[in-house]
Amino acid sequence: MRGEVMWPRLVASKLLRKTLGSNNFVTDFPENTISFLDLPSTLDLEPLPSPKIIFTDHHDTQKFKVFVSTWNVGGVTPTEDLNIDDLLDTCNNSCDIYVLGFQEVVPLRASNVLGSEKKKISMKWNSLIRKTLNKKSHNEYYNNGNLREKQRNSFHATKGNRSNIESSMIQHEFRCLISKQMVGILISVWVRSDLHPFFRNPNVSCVGCGIIGCLGNKGSVSVRFHFHETSFCFICGHLASGGREGDERNRNSNASEILSRTTFPTTMGPSLDLPKMILDHDRVVFLGDLNYRISLPERETRLLVNRKDWNTLLENDQLRMELMDGQAFESWHEGTINFAPTYKYHPNCDEYYGCGHLATRAKKKRAPAWCDRIIWTGEGLKQLLYTRSEIRLSDHRPVKAMFCTEVKVSRMRYQSFCLSERFGCPTKTSNLEFHSDDEYSSNSGRLSFHSVKNKMTTP
Repeated sequence: MRGEVMWPRLVASKLLRKTLGSNNFVTDFPENTISFLDLPSTLDLEPLPSPKIIFTDHHDTQKFKVFVSTWNVGGVTPTEDLNIDDLLDTCNNSCDIYVLGFQEVVPLRASNVLGSEKKKISMKWNSLIRKTLNKKSHNEYYNNGNLREKQRNSFHATKGNRSNIESSMIQHEFRCLISKQMVGILISVWVRSDLHPFFRNPNVSCVGCGIIGCLGNKGSVSVRFHFHETSFCFICGHLASGGREGDERNRNSNASEILSRTTFPTTMGPSLDLPKMILDHDRVVFLGDLNYRISLPERETRLLVNRKDWNTLLENDQLRMELMDGQAFESWHEGTINFAPTYKYHPNCDEYYGCGHLATRAKKKRAPAWCDRIIWTGEGLKQLLYTRSEIRLSDHRPVKAMFCTEVKVSRMRYQSFCLSERFGCPTKTSNLEFHSDDEYSSNSGRLSFHSVKNKMTTP
């Protein structure tokens, strides 16, 4: 009997691994293996005996802004003119990292769950993200001819300061660090291009929790990377649905499976050990259609929603109860919810499913709920914003958050005795120091090199 139960799960697991290519992802930076820590080996220094090389490591803490959003798009393919300005809000808030999670980018029918990925769908979403994120910078760049001309003149006049000029011209440009799709789940990470040299070790990990416990109609796509000396992990999840009593246990089980089954490579070189599990990372954010409902009768829930009595509703919110008392999300945090439930709406409408003049069209009455959530764990994250967007594309409203995160920035010193005439007198010690600019902030991030000669002589 046990063999009969396990056989379809093993077959499904093989199908899942074959179709997902779980270690592959899309990026604008195909040569992402070069990292900040690799820089000393790229300087064409003379070979030196190992006892003569000394590394001293110092860290500063810098702050950066991270945008996170989640949106169940209900299998609707985006049109080229879809406006997501309200979601990203780049005109009013500019961040350094953008993490966008989507669920149901394709309808969850058997052909999509078992078939190959619909790459054209993720390409359309990424194209839309790119256009929206870079709209402000393109407008500023092309509309301000005088500024552009000044930058060109300045560049030709001061060739030695090329990195500063180039950085000022592209500091608002965003490019895709990681994009990964599993069936209907898509996560896309975008970073400022001038900060890209400080990102390394990007990886993805997919976990299916759907049909037979392993197909990708439910589950998660997790991404991780190091930014400077701080590790980040973002989980885009779609947990088990259902509004019946006890269905929350299935969601708790999905969450536990994701946290226990998600693994990343632990070695990216001879001496660099990387976090393996989700909770091994310094900063962790879980976003998605977590599908938790409100444990109240439907009629009472709708009445409280009409009154905008968020506090009473949240006292009965299943995820809030898990965060406070449960086991699935121990030590996780969520910001204050001051917005209406994000599910379930009639598409292209502001009325909840099963009420209003469209009530007769509803096959099933589903009570409103905060299905779409963003939670986090780990120190060094401060939430600045937690709200919803009002795009009417699907039966869900997008949810977005903004964080201020602390990041460790390394100051490394490469110290050696000079054995080459290119570095001066061989009887002196030369220090080559790698660090971020002293005025480093979210508006800078260039790498600077300083050669310093000490007056100490060799014995």
